[in-house]
This record gives sequence, C-alpha cells and structure tokens, in this order.
Amino acid sequence: MTSRLKTFILQALTWWNGQTLGTRLYTWRKGKRVGEDAQGNVYYHNPNGDRRWVIYNGVSEASRVPPDWHAWLHKMIDTTPTEKPFPVKGHQKAHHPNPTGSEDAYAPEGSLYNPGFPHRAPATGDY
Repeated sequence: MTSRLKTFILQALTWWNGQTLGTRLYTWRKGKRVGEDAQGNVYYHNPNGDRRWVIYNGVSEASRVPPDWHAWLHKMIDTTPTEKPFPVKGHQKAHHPNPTGSEDAYAPEGSLYNPGFPHRAPATGDY
C-alpha cells in the first residue's frame, strides 16, 4: 500500500491521524493559511476571522501546540506569532509536547515501564 493511500484511509476513518476528510474539505474551501510552527503544524482561519484551527503534522495532540499559537487559536491575541513573535525571556525553556503515554514518559524505579525493571531491588521490612 502506498504511503499516500494509507494516509488518505487513516484520515478518512480516524480523527487522530492528521485532519479528517471533512476538515480537509473545509480547509480547502474556506481556510486561509496564516502560519506554521517549528513542529510543522499548520494554522488556518476563515475569511471572516471567526474560526481558527490547526492541522497537526502527525498525531493530533493538543500539547504539541506552542504557547504563542495557543494564544492565537483561543483568540487571546489577534496577531499571529509569525507577524509578531512573543518576546522570549532568558528563563524560558523551549516548548516540548507532553510525553505521557509515549516512550519518553517518566517511569520511576520499579515501574514495569522502566528499562531496568528486571533488576529491581528486593522488598525490605515487614511488607
């Protein structure tokens, strides 16, 4: 199966693999591209300016939207981050999506998901 056909089938049958068929049609008909973030997510709005949305580059996960684009999507600011970027302060870290449920998630010592699980320390005390 070709990659384009697989992508089309996934988008037609699931909502978490990029855009759905309905979103694709609406974006094609009424969407105006306003920018793209560092992760490749593309942002749109309609000509009236009353609807704003994002087409994710990959899995649809809200924590992948950086704070400046989040503010634009929720109409906290009117200018896009491409027009007027947020000022970056020295104490701020770069944006990273939430790793929960992925291989990068934190697994404490003794967890089944910790790579060192088979070598867990034996229980101590009266337990």
